[in-house]
Amino acid sequence: MKVLLDECLPVDFRHCLPGHEVHTVQWAGLKGKKNGELLQAAEAVGYDVLLTVDQGIPQQAQSGNRRIAVLVLYSQTNQLADLEPLTESVLEALSKVRPGEMIAVSHPG
Repeated sequence: MKVLLDECLPVDFRHCLPGHEVHTVQWAGLKGKKNGELLQAAEAVGYDVLLTVDQGIPQQAQSGNRRIAVLVLYSQTNQLADLEPLTESVLEALSKVRPGEMIAVSHPG
């Protein structure tokens, strides 16, 4: 699956997602684009999923006929140490997410 990490996520989080093609927004040339514009641009260049901690994106993701799925990560901070415990849940969500779907991923329990 081709996964895009939003600017608000640490670059090294990509190493937590083996088996997926994971790029940062900066690497993809999409830095500075916001919410709906980012989703549209990411779809246009073939990304399947956007990973973000931006809680404003779900409203943009559900407007229109989106092909890109969105995983919103809920964590205490957007630091790698706080995000790493979500890895198993993120990988599980990636295995079942469908185009245009939005899934909230948080710590179990």
